[in-house]
Amino acid sequence: MLLEALSSAILGLALAWAATQRLSHRLPARPLVLSTGVAGALFGAFVMHSTLEAGHLLLVLLGAGIVSVASLSLLLRPTGRLRRSATA
Repeated sequence: MLLEALSSAILGLALAWAATQRLSHRLPARPLVLSTGVAGALFGAFVMHSTLEAGHLLLVLLGAGIVSVASLSLLLRPTGRLRRSATA
């Protein structure tokens, strides 16, 4: 269980770091993004571990990655001005 938690926290941190590098103009402050990525990954690992029990490290990490990316996507802001159609 400790290996799953540590691995998922590192995975969440890596995903959040990649998001800040790629989408920094659309995300809030870096500490919030990094902590959200780690928290999402730990929550995803907890849910998957509770569902599958022990011995499924890759599936637990897959669930951790999915929940981490989903929680990071909630932080994204729109790109800029909204486009309006000519008929509106």
